[in-house]
Amino acid sequence: MPNFQAQPSLPTVLLIDDDLVSREVMATVLTMSGYTVHTAAGGAAALELLDGGKCVPGVILMDAQMPGLSGIRLIEELRARSQAGVFAISGSGAPDDVVAAADGFLLKPFGADALRKLLEENEVQGGHAAQASPSSNPPALDSVDPVVSPETLARLREMMPEAAVRQIYAAIVADLGRRLSALELAIANGDATQVSRIGHAIKGGCGMAGALQAARLGALLESGPSELKGNHLDNTARLLRDLRAATRRLERMLETEFPV
Repeated sequence: MPNFQAQPSLPTVLLIDDDLVSREVMATVLTMSGYTVHTAAGGAAALELLDGGKCVPGVILMDAQMPGLSGIRLIEELRARSQAGVFAISGSGAPDDVVAAADGFLLKPFGADALRKLLEENEVQGGHAAQASPSSNPPALDSVDPVVSPETLARLREMMPEAAVRQIYAAIVADLGRRLSALELAIANGDATQVSRIGHAIKGGCGMAGALQAARLGALLESGPSELKGNHLDNTARLLRDLRAATRRLERMLETEFPV
């Protein structure tokens, strides 16, 4: 079992992400890798941490797409309060102006090694770190895709106790239940923007934990049409049914892999 104590040689991280599951998974992975991590659910909460002196980060990771205080304005406020490097993170491509204003970009899901590499590149280049290239829109969901990435599951089991790993996937199942209800309402209202937002959140949170089927469906919902009519509405409703099925498969995996 590896040593989970904070390593003084690693910078303190302030992680800003409005999605609970994505935030908690990232914080757990980084903590287990030796980083000291503080979390904030949004830009305003992050500024409160900095203003209160409770967090003096060496690195700030901020989701590129959050409600409220976000984007360029948040980066400016963070730089006014901290000398830390500011890195944008996202489950898809970040806006060009945000990438230009930040010190680098990481594409979710990422691990501690990707963060360390980005920090090293940033230090060597003395400027903006090399961006992780956003992947293209994913292909349609393949029914043979594993429910959870075996590699991600194995890595989590190496880093933390079984109970902690189970807690991560139980949180994802619970979050998917809430997202499904919100999706049903958004589809019923023909709200394509809200469907895309929910899909983005699902892709980010599930992707960090290697929940492949749910993450793929979240990506497809995110990249859907700008309005829900006719065939587009039918396709979105089909994705909703597929997401329900993926959630049930994730529940069965949880019962099989982590019996209570």
